[in-house]
Amino acid sequence: MKLTAQSADGLKLKPGEADRIWFDDAIPGFGLRVRDTGSRSWVFQYKIGSKTRRLVIGQASAVKAGRAREIAGEHHAKVKLGHDPAAEKRLQVQRASHTLGALATRYLEQQRGELRPGSYREIARHLEKHAAPLHRLPVDAVDQRTIAERLSEIDKNSGAVTANRVRASMSAMYTWGMREGLVLANPVANTNRREERARDRMLGDAELRLIWKALEDNQYGTIVKLLMLTGQRANEIAGLRWSEVDFERGVISLPGERTKNGRPHEVPMANQARSLLEAQSRTEDRELVFGKGNGPFSGFSRCKDALDASIAELSGGRALSQWVVHDLRRSAATGMAEIGIQPHVIEAVLNHVSGHKGGIAGIYNRAQYSAEKAQALARWGEHVASIVSGKRQGPR
Repeated sequence: MKLTAQSADGLKLKPGEADRIWFDDAIPGFGLRVRDTGSRSWVFQYKIGSKTRRLVIGQASAVKAGRAREIAGEHHAKVKLGHDPAAEKRLQVQRASHTLGALATRYLEQQRGELRPGSYREIARHLEKHAAPLHRLPVDAVDQRTIAERLSEIDKNSGAVTANRVRASMSAMYTWGMREGLVLANPVANTNRREERARDRMLGDAELRLIWKALEDNQYGTIVKLLMLTGQRANEIAGLRWSEVDFERGVISLPGERTKNGRPHEVPMANQARSLLEAQSRTEDRELVFGKGNGPFSGFSRCKDALDASIAELSGGRALSQWVVHDLRRSAATGMAEIGIQPHVIEAVLNHVSGHKGGIAGIYNRAQYSAEKAQALARWGEHVASIVSGKRQGPR
């Protein structure tokens, strides 16, 4: 019997039968399996040595008889050449489930006990945040071009330094994976390393005013305004928890595990920052200030593109020359210095451990400068308010 759509429709189980396979006369091993559950599937059965293997081609309702015959014929030809189609299919399924995200998780689990907390946080940020768009791809499908394109996106959105650090973390992960037998090669090895230059982009008063005016009244807009007002890092503000916001004391208290240098850090809230946080909706079952559901805020790149488009629209089609969100931190530090705030207080506001608080001096100088930080951020908040209101004109 030749299995066709017409002949297959006429194949029925006898009373009392639970399962039966009808085989095709022309293609060895090609059959239709019918079960008393109503399932009807095309199969291919063959022998490898003394073992019989069976491979499901697909449900008869989804795969037409003609296409099933073609697939069975291809499998039969492969068996003749010594292949094992069932084993190859299992391998394909395993490889598809072995994703870059799964590899990153295993690598980070191994590295957690090997690295210092600060180093681990940086690598985790590279692999969990910056490499996230590749997480769902099977490891074998991530080639050099895929890595190179992702690094170019990171360079565009976060700069050359970040792209290079992500490149190094991914390369180390693949090298480890090769030694563990989890990957065959390192697709990062021959990608380009960016030339690094120290950024010195400072946003002037007119630019800060333009950015503020272009921001929408949404979570991203609030985050950027808080960055402008506090000079903190983007991930620290975007990942803010309500337990870290103390309206009674008027401070944001960042625990060491959420700061770059691993040290707890208190940020006094100026009136402008306090108003922005008080305006955020709060529910008892949600710990994060920003984000949706139980997830953290995401979409910085998309929101930044939309902000740049709004800035250009407000400027008559002129885009703001290359800038990144981190420039707000540098601009806040420079702006505070220009209105007379002392360097050691600025470093305390930024939670820096270099300069006045670095090296041996940092070991003995544990002063938190709480009052000085509060005064500095209050003055800076008033200064920003005068800038965005247009009361302060001209470049800084």
